[in-house]
Amino acid sequence: MVYVKWAFIAVFWGLVASVLEYTLPQQDVVRVVKTEVRRVDFGENSIFWAQQDTGQESAQTVNRDVRFVETFRPNGKPRVYRNEDTGWGWPPYFKLDSSNLQAELTNLVSTSKDPQWVVLRHYGWRNEFMTIYPNVVSVRPVDSPDVRLIPWFNIIFLTMFFAIVWALWVRWRRFRQRRIDPVLENMEDGLYAAGDAIEERRNGFRRWLDSWKSK
Repeated sequence: MVYVKWAFIAVFWGLVASVLEYTLPQQDVVRVVKTEVRRVDFGENSIFWAQQDTGQESAQTVNRDVRFVETFRPNGKPRVYRNEDTGWGWPPYFKLDSSNLQAELTNLVSTSKDPQWVVLRHYGWRNEFMTIYPNVVSVRPVDSPDVRLIPWFNIIFLTMFFAIVWALWVRWRRFRQRRIDPVLENMEDGLYAAGDAIEERRNGFRRWLDSWKSK
């Protein structure tokens, strides 16, 4: 039973960590080499795509045009992103300016001989097997790929999140100690008393049978 409890706790917090890791913003220093629009067919990975531009028809389609951004990292490895509106849905970035952002990204295209490094703020994962791309939220140019990036938002959010979780856990523990544990103890004492009574009756019945055997 203890193993089941800890397995459930591990799965629960694993799911929470996955949601946070996917949803919270991340920052990458890259060099933009190309922006384009591709026709994408959606399949089993459709949950990892956002939506059409806010204001367009919201009818469900099996394919649509999606903006992409091709980049290279300072170590020379490629990195591809998508650029979609999030609208008023999840995750709550309220991104409504994908067209303007695509224009900014196109204006920042550069070559390896004359690189323009930028910081892309995004959320999501890159998974080649499932064809998943992170979604760009904003862009800003920087002078060097060695710029120091401090995730202030994530630090503040996670601090508040775990403070709330801790406060709720402390209150739940106090509530359990005051209200639930005494009830369980009373029930346990009642079960023990009932068990003792049954055992006493059983012993009495055995003594009565033994008295007849002696006769």
